[in-house]
Amino acid sequence: MKNDIQNIVILTGAGLSAESGIPTFRSKNGISYWESTDNAGVPFFHRVEDVCTPEALARNPALVHRFYDERRTTLATVSPNPAHEALAALDAAWPGELLIVTQNVDDLHERAGAKRLIHMHGELQSALCAACGKAVPWTQALPPGTVCMGCGQPRLRPDIVFFGEMPYQMDAIDEAVRHADLFVSIGTSGAVYPAAGFVQTARHVGARTLELNLDPSAGSIYFEDSRLGPASQLVPQLVRELLG
Repeated sequence: MKNDIQNIVILTGAGLSAESGIPTFRSKNGISYWESTDNAGVPFFHRVEDVCTPEALARNPALVHRFYDERRTTLATVSPNPAHEALAALDAAWPGELLIVTQNVDDLHERAGAKRLIHMHGELQSALCAACGKAVPWTQALPPGTVCMGCGQPRLRPDIVFFGEMPYQMDAIDEAVRHADLFVSIGTSGAVYPAAGFVQTARHVGARTLELNLDPSAGSIYFEDSRLGPASQLVPQLVRELLG
């Protein structure tokens, strides 16, 4: 596969981290939910409107902050899986341009060793000041009213791109996609924009496009090639092909 490929952009989504035990974004009866588990491991669901919108944060900051505190706690109990490790190996060995763009807010790519990485939807282990815009590393609980050490305002919030907010580093991502020879989407729903539109940009500039997913996504029709199966199996196989 690698003969005519120099520049690679890889988009990763919830399906990549699901095999590590990170709860996923799901749909029930046409309504979007975040899946969590209680102390006994029993799944329950939060409506997106209740935990992942600016309106939710304004309406019930205690619920929103508690939800992300719980996700941050869960993150400490999981580890990178073979898909994360394979992408980190590709990052280390690939001689051309490579960018991993993740929709995930966990740090499993970093823990596996990936360096060329953008978190377009923010990071669980970061706090953002709604007053001054400064982001700082954060690994503990983040109660509403936590004071920003930069400006002194009690406005720290989870550094998460809520629905309706602009994802991070879109100019850099667009530039990379427009210069890609290969665009790969791994474990994404193909339904959340603007990420769902990257494949169309890649095809417009003549890049090869490949989807790796457990099931066909909402955007499968836009990919030249689609491989179905667990990311922990498909991603290492792809990396072996690329590195030859």
